Amino acid sequence: MLDLEELGRRVQSLRVRRGLTLQALAEAASVSVSMLSSVERGQKAPTVVVLGRIADGLGVSLASLVATPEADRVILRRAAEQDVVDEPEGWRRVILSPVVPGVNFEWIRSTLPPHCDAGWFPAYAPGSHEYIAVESGRVRLTLGHPGQRAEPVDLAAGDSLYLARDTPLNYANVTDEPCSYYVAALIMRPRLPGRRAGGH
Repeated sequence: MLDLEELGRRVQSLRVRRGLTLQALAEAASVSVSMLSSVERGQKAPTVVVLGRIADGLGVSLASLVATPEADRVILRRAAEQDVVDEPEGWRRVILSPVVPGVNFEWIRSTLPPHCDAGWFPAYAPGSHEYIAVESGRVRLTLGHPGQRAEPVDLAAGDSLYLARDTPLNYANVTDEPCSYYVAALIMRPRLPGRRAGGH
């Protein structure tokens, strides 16, 4: 039997991770905002057709959207099934970690083209952690608040870094070569919709 509250949490978690508002997902899924809101709150049992539309709007399969918690013990994601986000600035994020209800963990591979500033990403809740490992090229990290003087840290291929993620963070490639890096983040609570998740 489908657990409506669990389903709602899963839909909301996927939506938040993609930086989508209720309105944006409703439009992408061709369902009403009121229906989507009711599904996220676990107040309404959607039809298979509606669930299929929501899954399409989120870019996931219907099967993964309604999987039982027991099925979440092992989740295989083939390369072709990874969520790929191409940002307007020219950089790409590949979201490697699946959404598991109750587990606020992100694992992302990012590629920044030359001279690309990915922008500032808001702080997570206190107690959150982030690990960065550079695969190729160089990435510049600046921890602090936009407009404040902060000492950047340059990481080269093979370098890694841990930081407490309760302050804003900027990622940038200031070189003539592309760079690729991995980010693993343990988040105390989901970030509010708005800025793209994961610095990623």
